[in-house]
Amino acid sequence: MMRLFALPLLAFAASAGAQVPVDLPPPVSLAPPPPSETINLAVDTSTRMTVPVSIDGRGPYAFIVDTGAERTVISRELAQRLALRPGEAARLSSMSEVSDIDTVIIGQLGVGHRSVNHIQAPALSRSDLGGDGLLGVDSLQLQRVDMDFVRGEMTVTPSSRPEERWPDGTIVVTARKRHGHLMLVNASFEGERVYVIVDTGSQVTVGNTALRDRLARRGRLGPMRPIQLISVTGGRVDAGYTIAHRIMVGDAGVRNLPVAFADVDPFRQLDLTDRPALLLGMDALHLFERVSFDFANRRVRFLIRSSALTPAVQMAAASR
Repeated sequence: MMRLFALPLLAFAASAGAQVPVDLPPPVSLAPPPPSETINLAVDTSTRMTVPVSIDGRGPYAFIVDTGAERTVISRELAQRLALRPGEAARLSSMSEVSDIDTVIIGQLGVGHRSVNHIQAPALSRSDLGGDGLLGVDSLQLQRVDMDFVRGEMTVTPSSRPEERWPDGTIVVTARKRHGHLMLVNASFEGERVYVIVDTGSQVTVGNTALRDRLARRGRLGPMRPIQLISVTGGRVDAGYTIAHRIMVGDAGVRNLPVAFADVDPFRQLDLTDRPALLLGMDALHLFERVSFDFANRRVRFLIRSSALTPAVQMAAASR
């Protein structure tokens, strides 16, 4: 059996974002932020995007932008180095399991000129996280996040401000809110309707077994190979993967994308175990020029790259 983490042929790794239950005390926002800000992004070795953050005025530290994580997570090593005081134990749901995790108190977390106060953050191993921490959606609920993969920049703007004009051909998809996440319902996988959660903390795109079984019944599932997913807690999940010939999100299509299938815990957390569903990871998002997430207004925008891509993975706009 292969470990997905070490599978260079597919060019993706298997660690994925964490879902932290809402019973943790919510972070407290500080002074209102400036109207907008552009933050330079780095791309870590597993293709996820990192942003520099400060903790209690120190830093910067590289946190992975994770729209699949309800709460911010910090690496255990960084928490020890900063001598952060311990918080209460919490239950954390990852791709592989639900675990009791130690937490620490971050007095002030800064992203550019924006700050969030008093975060009770789970502390996990840096080797499992792939960075200094994960920046969750807890501090993004009233914001619009624009990821420009060509320029390597992320722009953060209050959702209440008018959005800049996007180029012609931009695809806008209206989302539903589900436990703080943006769920796209106007989507399909090999022609079958599917619920899509965009997860920037996962390097891979993962479907649930309800989707796999429906595809198999209708003769639309390609050959499967065994793999193993590795979560941020270091746990492993046996799965299988195949090549998706076409995934549509609104009028945007991704072709020939490797997709893993497993009933990972986020599907249960989002009440999607019995309905065909997909966690759309960074392997798919990197194929676009820009992607934006407006949490307050429940909109996701996709801008298809103007340059030609390799034959292995192609973008296509749906024709009607």
